[in-house]
Amino acid sequence: MIPTVAATRYVAPLREGGSLPGIVEADDLGTYVCKFRGAGQGPRALVAEVIVGELARRLGIRTPDLVAVELDPAIARYEADEEVQDLLNASIGLNLGVDFLPGSFGFDSGCTPDPDVAARIIWLDALTANVDRSWRNPNLLVWHKELWAIDHGACLYFHHAWSQTIGHADRFARQPYDVSDHVLAAYLPGVADADAELAPQVTRELLEDVVAQVPHHWIEPLPGHEHDEVVRAAYVDFLFARVSGARAWLPTEGAA
Repeated sequence: MIPTVAATRYVAPLREGGSLPGIVEADDLGTYVCKFRGAGQGPRALVAEVIVGELARRLGIRTPDLVAVELDPAIARYEADEEVQDLLNASIGLNLGVDFLPGSFGFDSGCTPDPDVAARIIWLDALTANVDRSWRNPNLLVWHKELWAIDHGACLYFHHAWSQTIGHADRFARQPYDVSDHVLAAYLPGVADADAELAPQVTRELLEDVVAQVPHHWIEPLPGHEHDEVVRAAYVDFLFARVSGARAWLPTEGAA
């Protein structure tokens, strides 16, 4: 599992995020952007963050380190903002911490990324069906002149309807990825090369290792699939079916 730290101080909310993430300090002396399991998106958004973030890391795509943040009730007790206090009280236990990158800034039209890096991010987004990488919300940071991919909670849409989708990985394997609104769509010409490089690396064993990083507390049981290992195996099946099939989902030049 991803490392676990204990929150020692809630510093400030980040109100530009719809789920009201916040800056927290932890007992490892680290500072993290904390995403709370009590937020409206629920724990499945945290599952997607871990699976896609750890997959990105193993494929050499820059993304901040992740930890599980243990939140003690005492921290909520001293928060003056009622909205934040309610969120903290709803999130006692394990939450997700994303390493805070001091001095980073948001990607915008004034940035020119490395074309190969941009193509690899498009490929990852297409594989994991990321619907949240547009100019309205790029979810990209520039840090030390390098491009970093963040905020993967909107990926893996299929798990929001597990009761209908579990056991049907073939549907996800065929689902095309709409790149028309993607912030990096100009770099589509490099996606075929990114596919040739990255797809062979995404083995079933790699996916099993990635899914194993998700804390048990965030895997929600399903009727008929109460054991979390069944749900973990479904994540592996869905992603492996997509990457090992005919790749009808892969965007090509002219798709933007």
